[in-house]
Amino acid sequence: MKLSIVIPAYNEEKTIEEIIRRIRAVDLGAVTREIIVVDDGSRDRTREILKKIPDITYVFHEKNLGKGGAVKTGFRKVTGDIVIIQDADLEYDPKDYPAMIAPILSGAADVAVGFRIQPDSDGRRHKSLYWLSWFGNHLITWTTNILFWADIREYEACYKAFSKKVIDAIDIETNNFDFDNELMCKVLKAGYATVDVPIRYHPRNYNEGKKINWRHGFLILWTVIRCRFTMRK
Repeated sequence: MKLSIVIPAYNEEKTIEEIIRRIRAVDLGAVTREIIVVDDGSRDRTREILKKIPDITYVFHEKNLGKGGAVKTGFRKVTGDIVIIQDADLEYDPKDYPAMIAPILSGAADVAVGFRIQPDSDGRRHKSLYWLSWFGNHLITWTTNILFWADIREYEACYKAFSKKVIDAIDIETNNFDFDNELMCKVLKAGYATVDVPIRYHPRNYNEGKKINWRHGFLILWTVIRCRFTMRK
């Protein structure tokens, strides 16, 4: 069995080398791995760094298409049996890979969806923006579960693992941060078996390069609604 790790990256010169190091350090047992990085038009040194890292596949977008556009490019390059999406920052810990892929390896599910265990010492809780994000995240989860008769704990965490047959069967239209949501809505529409998996989370702030913001929340909600009523599978 092979795990394909797709990393969309945009201006991640500070973390891209370290996240690849952490991915390589994870013990996957008999499962082999391939690392596919899609640089989505970075303007910093991300590309320079990628060119010096051996044994990875990288693709360079000449212009920024958005996270979804980068992931779709990565999906077209995968050769593994299981696919997982990995952000290029250090918010998510590759040590969770074994837990994420275990339900797919065992045949218990076609898709594993990570839900974040919030860190105890999260200074963001003292800021109003944190609670706005908390409400938005829960609103997206509630809306999706109601519209698609699902019971998934969270949709906004980065880690989601898929059997390759799922990736091959679903066509995604969006290119922005709502890519994950369109993909998951179509997974639910198609009736694939899913399972929730707890994952570690180490949030970064906007000064450290975080890119998603409150405006994307409205885009995501609209995509969820469109996917339920108008989008094709």
